[in-house]
Amino acid sequence: MKPSFMGVVLMSDGAVATAAGAAMYVLPGPGLPVVVGGLTALGVGAAVRVAGGPEGRSARRPG
Repeated sequence: MKPSFMGVVLMSDGAVATAAGAAMYVLPGPGLPVVVGGLTALGVGAAVRVAGGPEGRSARRPG
């Protein structure tokens, strides 16, 4: 699995978890830990996506 793809998956999961946590924060429920976890996953996914390596960006192939 390419690191950039893993970053996209983490960002998607983080966005869903953040939205679910925000809904649980407004409604009765433990929403704040879910919001924090979602924002963390979103940030880690963005970092992995940005620092994922040169694939897809004019990567030089040997030979």
